[in-house]
Amino acid sequence: MERLWGLLQRAQQLSPRSSQTVYQRVEGPRKGCLEEEEEDREEGAETLAHFCPMELKGPESLGSRPGQPNLIPWAAAGRRAAPYLVLMALLIFTGAFLLGYVTFRGSCQTCGDSVLVVSEDVNYETGLDSHGGTLYWNDLQAMFLRFLGEGRLEDTIRQTSLRERVAGSAGMAALTQDIRVAFSRQKLDHVWTDTHYVGLQFPDPAHPNTLHWVDEAGKVAEQLPLEDPEVYCPYSAIGNVTGDLVYAHYGRPEDLQELRARGVDPAGSLLLVRVGVISFAQKVTNAQDFGARGVLIYPEPADFSQDPHKPSLSSQQAVYGHVHLGTGDPYTPGFPSFNQTQFPPVASSGLPSIPAQPISADIASRLLRKLKGPVAPQEWQGHLLGSPYHLGPGPGMRLEVNNHRTSTPINNIFGCIEGRSEPDHYVVIGAQRDAWGPGAAKSAVGTAILLELVRTFASMVNNGFRPRRSLLFISWDGSDFGSVGSTEWLEGYLSVLHLKAVVYVSLDNAVLGDDKFYAKTSPLLTSLIESVLKQVDSPNHSGQTLYEQVVFTNPIWDAEVIRPLPMDSSAYSFTAFAGVPAVEFSFMEEDQAYPFLHTKEDTYEKLHKVLRGRLPAVAQAVAQLAGQLLIRLSHDRLLPLDFGRYGDVVLRHIGNLNEFSGELKARGLTLQWVYSARGDYIRAAEKLRQEIYSSEERDERLTRMYNVRIMRVEFYFLSQYVSPADSPFRHIFLGRGDHTLGALLDHLRLLRSNSSRTPGATSSAGFQESRFRRQLALLTWTLQGAANALSGDVWNIDNNF
Repeated sequence: MERLWGLLQRAQQLSPRSSQTVYQRVEGPRKGCLEEEEEDREEGAETLAHFCPMELKGPESLGSRPGQPNLIPWAAAGRRAAPYLVLMALLIFTGAFLLGYVTFRGSCQTCGDSVLVVSEDVNYETGLDSHGGTLYWNDLQAMFLRFLGEGRLEDTIRQTSLRERVAGSAGMAALTQDIRVAFSRQKLDHVWTDTHYVGLQFPDPAHPNTLHWVDEAGKVAEQLPLEDPEVYCPYSAIGNVTGDLVYAHYGRPEDLQELRARGVDPAGSLLLVRVGVISFAQKVTNAQDFGARGVLIYPEPADFSQDPHKPSLSSQQAVYGHVHLGTGDPYTPGFPSFNQTQFPPVASSGLPSIPAQPISADIASRLLRKLKGPVAPQEWQGHLLGSPYHLGPGPGMRLEVNNHRTSTPINNIFGCIEGRSEPDHYVVIGAQRDAWGPGAAKSAVGTAILLELVRTFASMVNNGFRPRRSLLFISWDGSDFGSVGSTEWLEGYLSVLHLKAVVYVSLDNAVLGDDKFYAKTSPLLTSLIESVLKQVDSPNHSGQTLYEQVVFTNPIWDAEVIRPLPMDSSAYSFTAFAGVPAVEFSFMEEDQAYPFLHTKEDTYEKLHKVLRGRLPAVAQAVAQLAGQLLIRLSHDRLLPLDFGRYGDVVLRHIGNLNEFSGELKARGLTLQWVYSARGDYIRAAEKLRQEIYSSEERDERLTRMYNVRIMRVEFYFLSQYVSPADSPFRHIFLGRGDHTLGALLDHLRLLRSNSSRTPGATSSAGFQESRFRRQLALLTWTLQGAANALSGDVWNIDNNF
């Protein structure tokens, strides 16, 4: 200000003496014509029509000109001050503008980590409506809910559940054609189908699977009737095995270790295990690791609702489930099955080497009555006997499995709405179409919601909405055999999808009850899910949002809702194999599993009865949740993925590693590398966040650059140091293999183990320093690579590793 005041004084001293041309208003009839000229110009009048003649004056002082009357003193002073007043006004205006701009930009600093999550109150431009006006979030939300409400979800669920849709069947071929026609009818930008020829396993009608008693002499005796020969375990080993029967609870590693601790060795036995807690494939793999010869899997009534007013599973009904510890076609692991491509004969390492067969509760009850040995722990007891369950061993049994492999064509159906400014970035939403039985809850609900979302978004596009990024709708085939359709597609386009797929939203298993809500998801989506839950009304608590329903029972909402992605979810491969963040929503019963999943009793009527007539409301809530999530992901200028969350995930896991710091220090080993890599990731995330805060919001080049870095964060956690063919699930937190954090923790636990027979250990020597160092390097450099990638260009990387 002092400098400015000096300049003004200097200008005032020089102005009377400076050589300049001055225009003076002509006195007389044209007095005031300058003002009229300015007014007329504002109205668009021609300048020449109001030209005002002026007299040209010289440099002499205006006040001492001979023959001219002196000006009024205050008028002269006003004329001299006019330029300075204008200059001061401009300075004040500029200062106010800059102050307001800085204040507005600075207000984002109060957003903290939530800056990447769309606020419910933000009015951001989304396009033009049919009348040419601007669409804002509230308008867009109202439009979505209005068009979604015009659908027929319940009718679609009912009709779909009545159709045969086993992968490869004639009924599936007809449904595939109908859904493609439904996509095309909505006039999407692109509709297409891809076909994969995959190896699927089916029961042999001419040689059904069998189960026999074996007498003390080792001869095959009475056959136990398997009520439904069509119920089987796809990808079971073929052949017959004999062994003594042992009860092993859920077949978890800790269950099998408990058996050994109680003097019952699973090795050489046939294990009887319950449905639930872990997948069929995990049960069989664990049994194989402990030396068992075969596995029988039954539904325990104690694991399902005991409410007499709710339907329960028939005691003669067995449960279907595949036993491949992996996803996709197990006969082309790591490679796509396009066009009957023939690769060298190789099988997935996740295929079991022992047979497995589902049985009903009635058959399991007959087996349990024959068991002797120690009484099972209290938590292992069930409701099939009037007396306590025993562990065994029991009488000998012979299991024969005769399933056969068939090359089967499966078809995925795609529909796309192209984005207006980032069409090469895809927000993907998919649902399983196939089902082993009626599959009302398994796939009919998801298929119906998918079709309704396609129709709803197509209607929105016709009314002016155009997403920033492309929306890709997919109906999957072959999912009941281990997400075969989705995994084969990922394998076929892996080199493209990790650069283009933003998020995957799964609609599978969406409605299995209405008491509890869970989201199995990547940490990147947690904050966005919280935001969307506040926008969706609870289907069974009037006047509450889903978020309010959740926090009512647990104020720490994510502890109540968020779960890791399981391998038997179609969303798992997207994250663990392709590095794309994914989410799967599920409404479930309170502390009890839906009893009819993967059975022939999974009908529309049973599902409707379990939900006490609330199926339409719950399905509508899932559609609202998924739809609003799609809007946020496909249209926010900045992707609403919370990349800072993984810093918290690493910190939580480091707490587990710290438990072994004493043992490692005694061996001269340290975990300091992991700590340093975690610190670099936190700094990189904070640096990116600050760059976003300080950048120009409307700079499209910067916005796209930031979005590319954000959308690839999940991919950064795929280990680049292992082969996708040998270790397809390369994600260090979610995957499987020696490169994962879970494998490192399992290895560290050997430091405290006195036994070298821990399942999964690759050596009989227990803890190995060389293996530990390799695992630590794989984990550390993947985490460090994620930090470096998040930093941006190589000249921006600033780590302290």
